[in-house]
Amino acid sequence: MIIDKNENTVIITQEKLGLIDFVKRIESSYDTFKNNNIIVNINTLKQADVASIVEFLQLSNNHRGANHSFVVVSDSADLDKMPDEIIVVPTVKEAYDVIEMEDMERDLGF
Repeated sequence: MIIDKNENTVIITQEKLGLIDFVKRIESSYDTFKNNNIIVNINTLKQADVASIVEFLQLSNNHRGANHSFVVVSDSADLDKMPDEIIVVPTVKEAYDVIEMEDMERDLGF
């Protein structure tokens, strides 16, 4: 697990861990970056299906409930099949775009 911080956003990249272990490691170190927006990069997975993405749903819901963005990056996920409750994009740049839009919405009170 690689953690990079850029201003108010943390990028967490899966390296060698299996997905379940990766989610557990994020949850165990969550207090370290709970006040930042989070981008979870799982591009190293060869195929990210709905079941893989849903592993992040509880973490995403909790983080978004605290008025922070949570975006999963996967270039192999079928975005049309992803649940609406979690944001999945194919690139890190698009993740930053989503965070920027959500920051504007929060500033406007939406």
